[in-house]
Amino acid sequence: MNNIKFLIIGMLFGIILVKSEVISWFRIQEMFRLQSFHMYGVIGSAILVGMISILLIKRFQIGTIHRESIVIPDKKFHWGNVYGGLIFGLGWAITGACPGPLFAQIGGGTLVTLVTLFSAIAGTWIYGFLREKLPH
Repeated sequence: MNNIKFLIIGMLFGIILVKSEVISWFRIQEMFRLQSFHMYGVIGSAILVGMISILLIKRFQIGTIHRESIVIPDKKFHWGNVYGGLIFGLGWAITGACPGPLFAQIGGGTLVTLVTLFSAIAGTWIYGFLREKLPH
């Protein structure tokens, strides 16, 4: 029963994704074909909100609701992030879906997205299996 609030927030987030058309295969294809600003505007505003939020958290040392401090560690550049981003973007362009809105697409009736979901699960499982053998 305690997790019902998370279910409701998740459902509201899914509705927002559907209504804003960010889960639309056509909107995603427009983005990758450089035909529309819609998706770039949504992604850009999300980045801006994230940047401002992190700046405020660091500047005012804002903690969690349980008064724990938030630590944001510095990250080093790694070429694996570039390769992973390219693979992620290629998969996003081909399937018209990234992991975030997969469930909203399925809930919205785009059942072919189940193939993408199972592929994402398989890719995650394969990575977990090979992780120790990969350079990090």
